[in-house]
Amino acid sequence: MSHIAKRFSRLILTAILATVALGGQLAAALEVGDKAPDFSLPASDGSTYSLSQYAGDKPVVIAFFPKAFTGG
Repeated sequence: MSHIAKRFSRLILTAILATVALGGQLAAALEVGDKAPDFSLPASDGSTYSLSQYAGDKPVVIAFFPKAFTGG
């Protein structure tokens, strides 16, 4: 097999593997109406909160303010 054919074969194999790997991630993406997965986030008060702490009680809103009160 020529050098060019070997490189082309490697390129095709890499593309196939990337497509398979990304396809699995895309299939796991949320759709409109899906239930949100549980997650945890650090808060500005130093505590960590998770969605499961509030699930079912009432709607949850996540507000993100980049650089809020940081002077930057």
